Amino acid sequence: MSLHISNASTLMKLIKEFYENEENITTITKISKTIAFCFESGKKVLIAGNGGSACDAMHFAEEFTGRFRKNRKALPAISLTDSSHITCVGNDFGFEYIFSRAIEAYGKEDDFFIGISTSGNSENIIKAVEESKNKQMITLALLGKDGGKLKGMCDYELIIPGETTDRIQEIHMLILHSIIEEVERILFPELY
Repeated sequence: MSLHISNASTLMKLIKEFYENEENITTITKISKTIAFCFESGKKVLIAGNGGSACDAMHFAEEFTGRFRKNRKALPAISLTDSSHITCVGNDFGFEYIFSRAIEAYGKEDDFFIGISTSGNSENIIKAVEESKNKQMITLALLGKDGGKLKGMCDYELIIPGETTDRIQEIHMLILHSIIEEVERILFPELY
């Protein structure tokens, strides 16, 4: 049995390029400060994605409502992945509305929405961003490849120029963990 080193080297190259780009670090810092301010102001984070990105959304939310590294106050982050909601809205309105209907239900002005799309073309994420903008929420898109249709739609965006979904998702999770850690450092400096 052998490991395909080219896969690992592709990932390491993408990570190195992403984190050596000062603009990406500045954007992550701004996002983290904005999310920390949202939490301090009684606002919340809503996050959505499809497939593996839905798993990343759940992972992100639970590390705010549960814990990341150490015990601290729970923070309001909601992954829009409730299966009964998704199947209800998908059946009654269409799959492209599963996240925008949740934003309509839960989103408030100055809340923060994160949409994850490795292609940048997920219609349900596009509609969720549009609904978030209608509600005057702050938006972030985590994208892949060339950014797709979502490129330029959000207040913040981070695009991983990888060619395969797995490599893009791996870096999206690194970004999400970086954001969580930075938010904790801002709100709970005593933990660090």
